[in-house]
Amino acid sequence: MHARLEVGGRLLMGGDAPAHSSSRPQGFCVSVAVDDPAEAERIFSQLSESGAIVVPITETFWAQRFGMVTDEFGTPWMVNCESRSGEVAMDRDGFPQA
Repeated sequence: MHARLEVGGRLLMGGDAPAHSSSRPQGFCVSVAVDDPAEAERIFSQLSESGAIVVPITETFWAQRFGMVTDEFGTPWMVNCESRSGEVAMDRDGFPQA
């Protein structure tokens, strides 16, 4: 089987491997970027329903919401909703503020 998903004018395609050559996903993650914190929380919640939360979704110094989860199929995801300004606040020593 295969899947075809159009998002924002871009095409994302995927397919399953034959049973004799499949293995658990490793060495990558899928990242989803959204503009609305509520949408980030909704996506994160759905991905984590039968999966495992790696980093709970929360506000960070670079994002209104960020979280990491592995879905029920073993695919790792990052959900990110950047800060409103797109800028990271720095402290007086030049380090990102928490």
